[in-house]
Formats: sequence, structure tokens, C-alpha cells
Amino acid sequence: MVDVKCEIVIQRPRAAVAGFAADPNNAPTWYANIGSAVHRGGPPVGVGTLVDFGARFLGRELKYTYEFVEWVPGSRLVMRTAQGPFPMQTTYTWSDEGSATRMVLANTGEPAGFSKVAGFLMAPMMRRAMGKDLRKLKELLESGAADR
Repeated sequence: MVDVKCEIVIQRPRAAVAGFAADPNNAPTWYANIGSAVHRGGPPVGVGTLVDFGARFLGRELKYTYEFVEWVPGSRLVMRTAQGPFPMQTTYTWSDEGSATRMVLANTGEPAGFSKVAGFLMAPMMRRAMGKDLRKLKELLESGAADR
């Protein structure tokens, strides 16, 4: 079992952080390993939303679909996939930190196949990647680049 959590404080209002981070179209902008995200059916996002992702991890191309299984706008988003070599649940939570926002990104999953063999390496690699992704999100939002 892999269970990794990272958090960051972003100097922007919670609505701005959650709105940008929860929009699947923005994922390739702040996730280093995600090359594409296609929201099936178009906006708005909500429970039942399906998003097809193309990613690269551990030198492998991955294609997978996440389903939004919990959605509390501005507070919490839970997405799950049961496909591929690494069934995963990703949770975003946002809370006020004064005038800023604390975002927590958590990934939980049960590796199978090739990923199971590399499982002991996955948690530290995921933690590094997630930390880097959150720092990129912070940079985009605090610089105003996400508003363009």
C-alpha cells in the first residue's frame, strides 16, 4: 500500500486555489508528469465527472481515467481510478490559513504488476513529485500566471 501526503500554503484565497487546482484542464500546467487531461462531457465538474489523463511515471507512459467520487467545491475533491497498473485515489483539500490557503494533496493506492515490484520505491518518488507539483502550483497562483 502506498499512502503519501504533501501540503503547501499558497498566498491566494481558497476559492482561487481550489478553482484552479480542481479544474482538470489545468492539471498539465502544474503536474510535471501529466501531459494531457481530457474532461469527458465538459464542465461543470462534480461527482461522476470522468477525466482521461496521459502521464509519464517511472519511465513509462500511462493512460488512465479518474472519476470524481466526492466534490465539495472549495473544500475537498476525491478522485479514483481502478484501471491500469496502479489503482489510485487522489484527494485535494483546501482550508483557510489566514488570508492564504493550505492545500493538502494525498495519494493512496495499491500497486500491481510492474508497479508492485517497484512499490518500495514509489512512496518516496511520489512524495518528491507531489512536493514539486505543489510548489509549481504555488508559483503559478502567486505570480498571477494562472490568471492569464
